Amino acid sequence: MSNDSTPSAPRTDPRPSGADYVGDPQVQAEWDGRYADRERLWSGNPNGALVAETADLTPGRVLDVGCGEGADAVWLARQGWEVTALEVSGVALERAAGHARDAGVDIHWVHAELEQAGLAPGTFDLVSAQYPALLRTPDNVAERSLIDAVAPGGVLLLVHHAGMEARHDDNGGFDPNDYVWPAMVTALLGEDWKVEVDEQRPRVIPDGGAGAHHADDLVVRARRLR
Repeated sequence: MSNDSTPSAPRTDPRPSGADYVGDPQVQAEWDGRYADRERLWSGNPNGALVAETADLTPGRVLDVGCGEGADAVWLARQGWEVTALEVSGVALERAAGHARDAGVDIHWVHAELEQAGLAPGTFDLVSAQYPALLRTPDNVAERSLIDAVAPGGVLLLVHHAGMEARHDDNGGFDPNDYVWPAMVTALLGEDWKVEVDEQRPRVIPDGGAGAHHADDLVVRARRLR
């Protein structure tokens, strides 16, 4: 395929299909494998930091980055948000869509990597990235994709496990230098942004699900002023 070819649009229904997925096939395969290994990977409850940090926000358009099995997306929709939920795993999206049907809410699903999703800049009143596994690139594409998606007056909410940015797992092959961490995003915010929250806090631990062993969160909430 030539470099000037136009990529296909990301699929917006939850059926997994390698042909229609927009992104690195190896990334999709890795996450499909993780989800396929367990009937339910996450707790099924919305993330505590998301609930806390959106309590004073007026519902509008929200992008849920890495929506997983859809707990945050469904909760946001129930609160009156117009939800676009993005995920690389087709297995996860199937589960998320099922949960949305059970809850009776409408969600716009995008099966793509963030950097290749083709999202219009300045579209969302809230961009929520809860514990995202975004791979770094030399030109900071993932970080800028998060920032650019926020509408004027909107909020960028980043939540990650505290300490992960300095943790190595030689056996599992995890290298924190491969991933985007909240501080890397805030370092790129310009004068048209105000950081409202930037702190480490005790995590609201979900009942069950992967990640329950992490005790503290890094929480960044930034507002685009114009």
